[in-house]
Amino acid sequence: MTDLPIFDRPALVAHARQSIARGSKSFAMASTLFDPQTRERAWLLYAWCRKCDDIADGQDHGGTLQGVVDGQARLSTIRVMTDQALRGEPTGDPAFDGFGVVMRECAIPARYAHDLIEGFALDAREWRPRSQDDMLRYCYHVAGAVGCMMAVLMGVDPDDQATLDRACDLGLAFQLANIARDISEDEAADRCYLPQEWLAEMDMPPGEHMKPWVRPRLAILARRMADMAAAYEESARHGTGALPPRAAWAVLAAAGIYGDIAREVARRGEQAWDARVITTKAAKLGWVARAGMQVIGRARRWPADTPRPAHLWTRPAV
Repeated sequence: MTDLPIFDRPALVAHARQSIARGSKSFAMASTLFDPQTRERAWLLYAWCRKCDDIADGQDHGGTLQGVVDGQARLSTIRVMTDQALRGEPTGDPAFDGFGVVMRECAIPARYAHDLIEGFALDAREWRPRSQDDMLRYCYHVAGAVGCMMAVLMGVDPDDQATLDRACDLGLAFQLANIARDISEDEAADRCYLPQEWLAEMDMPPGEHMKPWVRPRLAILARRMADMAAAYEESARHGTGALPPRAAWAVLAAAGIYGDIAREVARRGEQAWDARVITTKAAKLGWVARAGMQVIGRARRWPADTPRPAHLWTRPAV
């Protein structure tokens, strides 16, 4: 067996740090709460997620979705380079090389990376959710799986399925907020992640959900998604007792910051998509302070032995 190549880890970390600074101010701020080692590892994982997303959607660190005509070829690129990185082979891309480094350092199960890529595969074939469960399954692939990877990165035992369920819940909460906020942007890119059954329930014809005459009904669905996001956010908080204090601080801050997106979409009602919902820097700092206080009493406020609500969707069995 040949030795694995030596990667320039500081250079990979520097690239990842730049990536998160450009791609997500919310996650960049939350990551500063980690201890230095965990922070670097979170950056490395983020950079790979961001690069895969950019490849799949023809973006550069997010921004406006671009229509792509070669989705399957892009998906193949993601799969090939990810597998190379998992084998410890240089890929020529610092995002993928850094991903390989952090996966080996933390012994993160590769199945979660493959689960995330399945989310890109759904988009590549222009998939649309028929049911609420379909939507939540998509949320797992594009965000819940990342929550599981982050939990292991922060020290959770890969066999601790109860805590990983809570980590997945936070990913689901984040993605539900994303879907609610980005309905207009997704529609412009010919995408829709609202379940077809929901649209039929509201008597909203396919492709008509952004028309002015259906905005009141769309606002009802957005509030429903915000309520769902809040339930998953609350469930996720019960997993923070398994994390070191600084990691729990970062997770609780991120939960509050991203939770505010869903809450603001619900508050705006029919005007939720007139301008993009963001969380201000002041609000983010407020959540950093609030989360710092929550860390102290998290075991009492969110006991780890509290049963996960039975009505919540559960990620696929390992």
